[in-house]
Amino acid sequence: MAEVSDFELDKHELKLRPVAGVPSPAAIPYDTLIVAGGSRYSYFGHDDWGAVAHEVKSLESALTVRSGILSAFEAAELEPDPERRRAWLTFVVVGAGPTGVEMAGQIAELARDTLRRDFRMSDPRAARILLVEAAERVLTSFPPSLSAKAARSLARLGVTPMLGRTVVGVDVGGVTVEDGSRNTERLPAHTVVWAAGVTASGLASRLAELTGAERDRAGRVTVEPDLTLPGHPEVFALGDMVRVRGADGTAVTLPGVAPVAMQQGRYAAEVVRARVRGRATRPFRYHDKGNLATIGRARAVADVRGLRLSGFIAWVTWVAVHLWYLVGFQNRVIVFIRWMFSFATHGRGARLITGKVVENGEGPAASGAAST
Repeated sequence: MAEVSDFELDKHELKLRPVAGVPSPAAIPYDTLIVAGGSRYSYFGHDDWGAVAHEVKSLESALTVRSGILSAFEAAELEPDPERRRAWLTFVVVGAGPTGVEMAGQIAELARDTLRRDFRMSDPRAARILLVEAAERVLTSFPPSLSAKAARSLARLGVTPMLGRTVVGVDVGGVTVEDGSRNTERLPAHTVVWAAGVTASGLASRLAELTGAERDRAGRVTVEPDLTLPGHPEVFALGDMVRVRGADGTAVTLPGVAPVAMQQGRYAAEVVRARVRGRATRPFRYHDKGNLATIGRARAVADVRGLRLSGFIAWVTWVAVHLWYLVGFQNRVIVFIRWMFSFATHGRGARLITGKVVENGEGPAASGAAST
């Protein structure tokens, strides 16, 4: 296990550095290199916001967000001042794409259903879940009709979409947003989840520097139609960190979703196999199988090859698709049983606050604590 520190493309070598104290070689050679560094959320030049507005792109960050949300409910229970309690019970989700919509819906269900009987002094059902989006509708990658249905489902869950607003400030006390008329509004809140915008892995920038390939504003490197870097057919780059040059020479940015990376991974493997056998290959072509987004319990929207679904049917479709793409029959059965149990019990499992959670010096600090 090691981390890539640099590339020696002419020498066909990867420079490495150790991770977590595990010894690693300084460099390793390669015949074919496949780089899939992915992306991370972009704070639009305000990386300091990341200390307060946490993202959910990794298991570690998701656990941090879970602990922060549960800690906010605990802090509200212990807060005697109504205004300060209101701030603890205000949750701001930035970005109304599939991740942001799902997060807002899950927080709403947690407050309205799962935790509604867990506290004596505060009422979790009084929580405000604010979904901030710069565009004029949620789920802009979906047709407008499905966006409208998703917005109605969010409203029924108790989520307040704040559309046409741009975040201009984030600190431990809340979020400041600005509308199209440049009017600002302060949202007192101690829990902020960031799901807006992405920037490519730093590996993309380094590969662009070494090969002279183009980059876009999000840092994505432009690859050839066969997903290789210019002048280096032995180096493939895939996933969120690339744009693909089409047959007409135009660079195309594909959706930052798992099916794109999966199809590119299979294509790269086919190209490597074809080269070994001395066969030619066609340029990569993405087959769009549709969009899915879950909103909450038995609520979702789906746009599958022109078939537009919403509500329970779309949710069942979402469950089926995600189970299908799990590796191994045993994994599918286990996950299905766990999901059905969670659905039947309304997610009343162990709600743990793990790690060290400190909210702006006022809230609880916990290490391995359990919620009430």
